[in-house]
Amino acid sequence: MKLKKILYMGLGCIGVALGALGAVLPLLPAFPFLLLAAFCFARSSERLNRWFTGTKLYKNNLESYVKGRGMTRKTKVKIMVTVTLLMSVGFVMMDQVPVGRIVLACVWVFHILYFMLGVKTIPKGQT
Repeated sequence: MKLKKILYMGLGCIGVALGALGAVLPLLPAFPFLLLAAFCFARSSERLNRWFTGTKLYKNNLESYVKGRGMTRKTKVKIMVTVTLLMSVGFVMMDQVPVGRIVLACVWVFHILYFMLGVKTIPKGQT
């Protein structure tokens, strides 16, 4: 049980670090890493979870999504563009692997549909 908590804490710290980098670097998405950190900290330590949910990084990037309100259009577009760019690199590199291209294309389509139809868009004035 203790090893599991330590693994969650470690993954959570990695998620925070990559999420912080993603908040600054344009090609690295912050959202999935911060979501990973929130998930891991919630399962490892109440103290770490309280600390993380109190950070500006969490409040600016995840809070509205976690509370079920959705995301701003800007955040959704940023995530979709970043993932599209990164997946297109993989798609180009798989020119000899047609099955890999098909799988990657299906994942990309699901990703776009999820963010367009599955995640609520918060109007500008309600952030």
